[in-house]
Amino acid sequence: MTKIRKDKILGSRRLSNYWWATVVFVGSLGFFLVGLSSYMHFSFLPFLYYKNLLFLPQGAVMTFYGTSGIVISLFLWYTIVFDVGSGYNEFNKNNGLITIFRFGFPGKNRVLKLQYNIKEIYSIKICIQEGLSTKREIYLKTKDKREIPLTKVGEPISLYEIEKQAKDIAKFINVSIEGI
Repeated sequence: MTKIRKDKILGSRRLSNYWWATVVFVGSLGFFLVGLSSYMHFSFLPFLYYKNLLFLPQGAVMTFYGTSGIVISLFLWYTIVFDVGSGYNEFNKNNGLITIFRFGFPGKNRVLKLQYNIKEIYSIKICIQEGLSTKREIYLKTKDKREIPLTKVGEPISLYEIEKQAKDIAKFINVSIEGI
């Protein structure tokens, strides 16, 4: 029987993030080029008719929206490149430790590494909220009532899958489950 369980956590490198970063960049670039064309009276795109657009106020607003969108898309690409939010949860019975490891933004606090003694864990808690903002999460609940999230941020996983994960973790570290 294995004494170490390691669950990988997917960070920002999801298909949906690639999709939105690309769509926002392409749309913003279009707005920026239209605004710039209205100012310079030169067509940066072959299908663009800048003579129909005055720089003030339409061109200036389009340039502003294009610049803002490009900055937002660069931020999205930045999070994808550095894979913010990725990491793992490790449950190690050999040394009696639970390690929660995540990557953040570059800097002195890029790495988040939390370690807990298995004996400190009171239970595994499942939190399910349905509605407009669906939330399905698994928490480690310590004996001093702290709750440490174990699940990834993003699309909610199915009820069956979250219950299975919680049951497997609770069985592995030999604690009870709350919230079902």
